[in-house]
Amino acid sequence: MLYHSTRGGAAGKTFEDVLLAGLAPDGGLYLPQNWPALEADAWRALQNRPWEEVAVAVMAPYMGDFLSADELAGLIREAAETFGHPAVTPLVQLGGNLWMLELFHGPTLAFKDVAMQILARLMDIALARRDQHVTIIGATSGDTGSAAIEAFRHSRRADIFILHPHGRVSDVQRRQMTTVDAPNVHNIAIEGDFDHCQALVKAMFNDAPFRARMRLAGVNSINWGRILAQIVYYATSALALGAPDRAVSYTVPTGNFGDILAGYAGRRMGLPIEQLVIATNINDILHRALSTGRYEVTGVSPTTSPSMDIQVSSNFERLLFDAAGRDAQMIKRLMDSLAQSGAFTIPEEVLQAIRGLFDSGRATEDEVVEEIARTHEECGLLVDPHTAVGLHVARQKAGAEAAMVSLATAHPAKFPDAVEKATGKRPPLPQRLAHIMEDTEHLSVLPASLDKVEAFIASRASA
Repeated sequence: MLYHSTRGGAAGKTFEDVLLAGLAPDGGLYLPQNWPALEADAWRALQNRPWEEVAVAVMAPYMGDFLSADELAGLIREAAETFGHPAVTPLVQLGGNLWMLELFHGPTLAFKDVAMQILARLMDIALARRDQHVTIIGATSGDTGSAAIEAFRHSRRADIFILHPHGRVSDVQRRQMTTVDAPNVHNIAIEGDFDHCQALVKAMFNDAPFRARMRLAGVNSINWGRILAQIVYYATSALALGAPDRAVSYTVPTGNFGDILAGYAGRRMGLPIEQLVIATNINDILHRALSTGRYEVTGVSPTTSPSMDIQVSSNFERLLFDAAGRDAQMIKRLMDSLAQSGAFTIPEEVLQAIRGLFDSGRATEDEVVEEIARTHEECGLLVDPHTAVGLHVARQKAGAEAAMVSLATAHPAKFPDAVEKATGKRPPLPQRLAHIMEDTEHLSVLPASLDKVEAFIASRASA
């Protein structure tokens, strides 16, 4: 299996290459040259099988000879053991045809743990083989940073620098990052929003001399390894609901588009996914893009679901590339337009191809409060604001035939103020994380300046 950049400037890369590179040298994102598919009988054979067995069947075709099946199974089993639920990502029925996929049982209580616990182990293997040390940089709107830090805090081959928007993540999200006291962990609070953080990370990757000198590696969802690991829970949940003989649809609270892109990959692999619904908060660039065909940055408004307070959804580029028949020159023109004017128009044939599978909806802040209260009243469950965005949209889009699965992306205790406002109940942190509210924080506040951020990293990175 080889990989190509969405912008045409890099091709013929192995899984190990793209795992360690993250972003392609031309600024594009890597995709496999083809989508490996499993036959219906192969999916049926995975019904009622352990989570790690399904994971091996899904992930191995993308890896070439990087790991044997036994090595991959052992790695995934080790990652799964960090989760607080034996099913790793359990399904909960909310009524009728509506289900919730709980992705928050990992060590930092967010869906990012599923991929990050696997990614860190894969990267350590690749780095050991090459006898290399890397500098991991990432931008977070809340959950990616804590999941990455937790996954890499014990790595001897990686320093990790995480940028988050200063004052724009919840206290729990921030403290999950900043209370980690490890010599290879560095937290940078950027004076700006998430898009400033993401732009700085992209600019550092595009700064060829700095990238080479620091041996940069990325663990944001621009890294294909993250997307690959996330396909697994689409497979396990679809199989639990009767796949390949029963269709299923998914509603996904969406920020950077990586989580829902994994669902698209699962469909390309043969899962009977009828519809993928993008759920946004009031920062609804993707909902507007699907509705009008115009992808246009309009600024970010802070909400109670900060991981979705995004205007530039990086992984949307991967979908555009595939929907455009893998026309790299078209994608480069669209991305150049986005960089220059903050907008582009999706070609009509590409837009129609996307609308054939994807739908979208949005939730206002008041609707998020109402959904949290409704889910608690009807089901006795507390859900966080991101999950509530998904559930609000899922209720609108659920059909009579295919089961609708809405992804629960974070534990309610990560956003206690919003949950308490809606329900009167304050969700406690699990006991194993209670200490973070008292521990000392370690972070540096920097302006959204490429020069200053690069100088900070260069003065501290072992590479």
